[in-house]
Amino acid sequence: MQTAQPSLLESLQDSLLYPLQHFSLQPLQNTLQSIDHFIWGPPLLLLLVGTGIYLTLRLGFLQITKLPLALKYLFSGDKGEGQKGDISSFAALCTALSATIGTGNIVGVATAIKMGGPGALFWMWVAAFFGMATKYAECLLAVKYRVVDEQGQMAGGPMYYLEHGLGNRFLAKAFALFGIGVACFGIGTFPQVNAITDAVQISFNVPVWLSASLLTVLVAMVTLGGIRSISAIAQRTVPFMAVFYVFASLLVLLLNVEAVPAAIALVISSAFNSTAATGGFLGATVMLAIQSGVARGVFSNESGLGSAPIAAAAAKTDSCVKQGLISMTGTFFDTIIICTMTGLTLILTGVWSGDTSGAAMTTLAFEQGLSPLIGQYVVTTGLVFFAFTTILGWNYYGERCVQYLFGQKGIKPYKYFYIVLVAGGAFLQLDLIWILADIVNGLMAIPNLIGLIGLRHVVIAETRLFFDNLTLSEQTA
Repeated sequence: MQTAQPSLLESLQDSLLYPLQHFSLQPLQNTLQSIDHFIWGPPLLLLLVGTGIYLTLRLGFLQITKLPLALKYLFSGDKGEGQKGDISSFAALCTALSATIGTGNIVGVATAIKMGGPGALFWMWVAAFFGMATKYAECLLAVKYRVVDEQGQMAGGPMYYLEHGLGNRFLAKAFALFGIGVACFGIGTFPQVNAITDAVQISFNVPVWLSASLLTVLVAMVTLGGIRSISAIAQRTVPFMAVFYVFASLLVLLLNVEAVPAAIALVISSAFNSTAATGGFLGATVMLAIQSGVARGVFSNESGLGSAPIAAAAAKTDSCVKQGLISMTGTFFDTIIICTMTGLTLILTGVWSGDTSGAAMTTLAFEQGLSPLIGQYVVTTGLVFFAFTTILGWNYYGERCVQYLFGQKGIKPYKYFYIVLVAGGAFLQLDLIWILADIVNGLMAIPNLIGLIGLRHVVIAETRLFFDNLTLSEQTA
């Protein structure tokens, strides 16, 4: 029997695909993994958490004592009429949260626990607690040192307080360069796009190319409108998506309330003891739990990263301290509430020790905690909303960094380039995406943390002055 000969078209197709089919990304992934471990080693972890600890002590545990006041300012309804700025303080927080609440809250928590065990969630809490003081300080400085750009809009963030406050243009430019890297190749694009397209394909069987195309069009329509367009979407979307996801998570916890105490106990015990291998979990040392928890915690709440101050600088406010307090609540909502909901759901359902990972792991947890149909749609809806708004927020962060380095003329090319990256992000390998995101996140944090340490006395002085005046006004009222 004669074997059929391949057609010319089939032969051409095979010859073109052969290099791609036999090309391995493993050497590149191994190299990036080594760089990632170096950057996120003990020095950066100590710098991140140490800065938060120092600020916490010097500010008198402000994240506890002043949290009620911060929430009061947040929900007071002050729109900032007659004050300098582009958007209200609430809109600025929503813009920051739109960039902050993303795949880190669903996929990132799952990744941290898969790598470091249940104890990673405890170290996410620790990083978030001290990170609230860090977020307060960086957003305070952003408002204090903000400037008006040539378009009449507020421009601020670490690049401005590094230059005008610390007097170091090299660090300011380094931050802006790394900020563009995070926006384009880290948190802003690839992890979010990949999460959306994967989730929609799994839940609704929508082809990746179609969801990627629709996402690209939506991102282009919103981001080309600038900060007011982005903040308008964020104000409507962020509160809804956060309440929806937290409600679904609370429902899982209530339906499995008898397992909650054991889950919390496992989190605490695993934070200080190595976790043995079980099922699909390979085991983890305490150091790995710390590294996974802190790194993924920073990826999620971005405290110390220097991103949220860029949005805070656009707020209509007459007080840098007040905006710092409002911005501080972002870390509380993101990690202490939303990440905790995800983490406890993963642990009490037992999926953390199985063979799944990433979004599939979180989806399985909600399927077991609620029902297969409801659980799948909860995670898919959460991922789509969380990731989409993160793409929008980080587009703005990158834009401000581009403007600092290249002026107004660089913004339009950047926006088009960003949109192209969104279009291509769905087709990259997930492991490579997370490693690359971790690397650029760490590089961005370094100059910002140096700036916070260098300007610590400014933060402390502004805080004391504000609360002294507040106490005086209350006494004379």
